[in-house]
Amino acid sequence: MEIFEVAATSTNALKALEIIRHEAIDLMFLDIKMPQLNGIDFLKTLKHPPAVIITTAFREYAIEGYDLDVVDYLLKPITFERFFKAIDRYLRNRKIQSQNMMPEAKDQAITIRSGGKFHRLEIANILYIESNKDYITIHSSQRIVTTKYKITVIEQELKQFNFLRIHRSFLINTNKITAFTTNDIEIGKQMIPIGTNYKELVQQALKYLCLK
Repeated sequence: MEIFEVAATSTNALKALEIIRHEAIDLMFLDIKMPQLNGIDFLKTLKHPPAVIITTAFREYAIEGYDLDVVDYLLKPITFERFFKAIDRYLRNRKIQSQNMMPEAKDQAITIRSGGKFHRLEIANILYIESNKDYITIHSSQRIVTTKYKITVIEQELKQFNFLRIHRSFLINTNKITAFTTNDIEIGKQMIPIGTNYKELVQQALKYLCLK
């Protein structure tokens, strides 16, 4: 499917954990049967897991899987129709999340530790956030701050403040958009690319914002 890009694959939980620590993963297909640690126990170890679709030959873990908020539970052998249904469910969940964004950033702030200092940044002044492996750089009208943090985590923390993930490496404040095309978003003088995997979601979000 063209809207997805395979970031990485792994046959064991330890390698998968290492990948998640270094890559921004949006959706993970997780098998139950893995060496050393099964998929359910692996998922329980993740503090901020990506969206998960379980793929397995075992029915008995379904309830436990849904208790862990997985998007879907696919039993092998998996038909394309069932796979497509799971993907559609994932995309619909993301669409609902983007439509539920609320512009309430005024007078609110986050505190970021960087270089031995604690920086207080007003959320309304944040322009965009760029990720580089385990680090993020927050570009705000106040200053630029780099810290060790995962973009997937701060994406969740800022979701209610009209922030939108448009690329594996970029999270933007939609209130700061000055122009956009189908491939880029402009914030001031900065052109930020829209990732291939994010185009459909971004277009839906921009359409929603334009209608407000």
